[in-house]
Amino acid sequence: MVARAAAGGAAAGYLGLVSGALPLDLGVGRRTRPLGPQTVDIAAPRETVFEVIAQPYLGRPTRAMREKVSVLEQGSDMVLAAHRTPVAGGRLTATTVETVRFTRPERVDFRLVRGPVPAVTESFELSEHGPGTRLTYTGELGTDLWAADRWWGGVIAPRWEATVAATLAAVKHEAERRAALA
Repeated sequence: MVARAAAGGAAAGYLGLVSGALPLDLGVGRRTRPLGPQTVDIAAPRETVFEVIAQPYLGRPTRAMREKVSVLEQGSDMVLAAHRTPVAGGRLTATTVETVRFTRPERVDFRLVRGPVPAVTESFELSEHGPGTRLTYTGELGTDLWAADRWWGGVIAPRWEATVAATLAAVKHEAERRAALA
């Protein structure tokens, strides 16, 4: 009975961490690891790429983006947004809350407020590259509790970077579509 309760508690804790519903930020034994860099060249002007990135936060999001991003608070150059990402084969949704700061047209910065790890900072840097734009993603993921953080960071970082890669591909597709119409 005790073993089953402990196993149930461990499973609930794991699900809470993965989904971001049970954020754990102890500030003890904090280690960081790099995220990225990931770079994609986009056949669209830098301003167009910036607009594609900023639209779900500062503009009118598409229906598909409304299912993924909810703006909780908005200022002139920064928002607080909840991001929903399917995990565990789509059976579970991870929700992170992040600040998103905009420096038009060259940079978008993200800072995790609540999620499956205690600390993440990320940036999208946009530079002119030939007739198009180079979008470079870099970041840093922080975890707590020494050896446990190495394991948990090893679980989270590849999934986090895969989600970013999918986002970069979507930004590229939409920016190039808009550029072709212009």
